Amino acid sequence: MFALRVFSDTERFPFDLLTDWWPHGRIAQQYGVFDSELGCALRGTFRIDPDGVIDYAAASGIGERRDFSPLFRDGASSRPG
Repeated sequence: MFALRVFSDTERFPFDLLTDWWPHGRIAQQYGVFDSELGCALRGTFRIDPDGVIDYAAASGIGERRDFSPLFRDGASSRPG
């Protein structure tokens, strides 16, 4: 969670970031990105609008690069398959 704070501050994100720290994996499971075989989360990225609706979602494997540019486009709406 400390690394996430540094990342957020460095990038000057105007929104909060969430880390799935405790209970372990609970949030990742709820968002469908928990790998039960590995016992950890995949790298999930979700944008939640002010009404609490997920309007962007993407998941990638551990260590795989993610493209964050769609998060900053107006009206981005994409759900993982």
